[in-house]
Amino acid sequence: MRAVWYEKTGPASQVLIVGDLAKPVANTGEVLVKLHASGVNPSDVKARAGLRAGGSGMPYPQIIPHSDGAGIIEAVGAGVDSSYIGQRVWVANGQWARAFGTAAQYIAIPLELTAPLAEDISFTTGAALGIPAMTACHCVYSNGDVESQSILVHGGAGTVGNLAVQLAKSGGAFVIATARGEKNIARAKAAGADIVIDFTTADLAEQILQANNAQPLDRIIDVEFGVNVAINTQLIKPRGHIVTYGSAQSHTPELPFYGLMFKGVNLEFVLVYILTEQERAKLAARVNQALADKTLKIAIHEVFQLEQLDKAHEAVERGAKTGSIIVSIA
Repeated sequence: MRAVWYEKTGPASQVLIVGDLAKPVANTGEVLVKLHASGVNPSDVKARAGLRAGGSGMPYPQIIPHSDGAGIIEAVGAGVDSSYIGQRVWVANGQWARAFGTAAQYIAIPLELTAPLAEDISFTTGAALGIPAMTACHCVYSNGDVESQSILVHGGAGTVGNLAVQLAKSGGAFVIATARGEKNIARAKAAGADIVIDFTTADLAEQILQANNAQPLDRIIDVEFGVNVAINTQLIKPRGHIVTYGSAQSHTPELPFYGLMFKGVNLEFVLVYILTEQERAKLAARVNQALADKTLKIAIHEVFQLEQLDKAHEAVERGAKTGSIIVSIA
């Protein structure tokens, strides 16, 4: 099969190898998916560069990158019903605790790491779900429904934040988002945020409280936990939930412990890779329903071919994206 892999970490143009590898075989509990598209996430790029927080380097001698993808089940392993053959699916966790991800024509993966992909949803869109959509959905719904709740989404123009805004709004929440610059503010508003505030403003906390009728927030979803932990402590209501999935600018943040404790704040760190099978199935079903209801729209920034994987990684590294980076696999 055609694939892209690396055998050492470093710059994309120097370490990514395009070539042919043996087609994988579905083992017990697995399905063999013929991939049509692969999603490129920041975590994939950082892993290839050897810069991923929480563990870098080469855990395997040869790595096919990427966790997300979409395609058609071509074969099944022992213990998997043959009725799955021919089903369209989107794939998550392709290269989590595994050597071979979705930057290839095929992947053998546990059935539980796939989800149905409706006929009217493109493989390009399917490949953009995985990590971003599951993270956003868990951040919004990890404690149940959010109808009538007030939710703050930091970074409402980012890939995960934008999806979180859409999912929270479709769930009946009052959504405040932060973003920076006219284009990003407009992007967060287009996702459905009731109010969007530039996070560089000097009186950010005051503006957020005013936007919520001077009331503290039920839930805060945060892409930069270390930067925002102090302001979040001010804004969250007693027994409220702060849910975070990133802290790239502050790897070792200091917590205002007593400020959080005396509000009894529920603080949740989200790592989508280690969700339980039951959690994953529930979230995937909710994502699929939102797609079917047209309340979730997936923005695609650019599509590359498999042989251009280095360019796709560089596009993620440059940032300033307005959607997902996808690799088309012929």
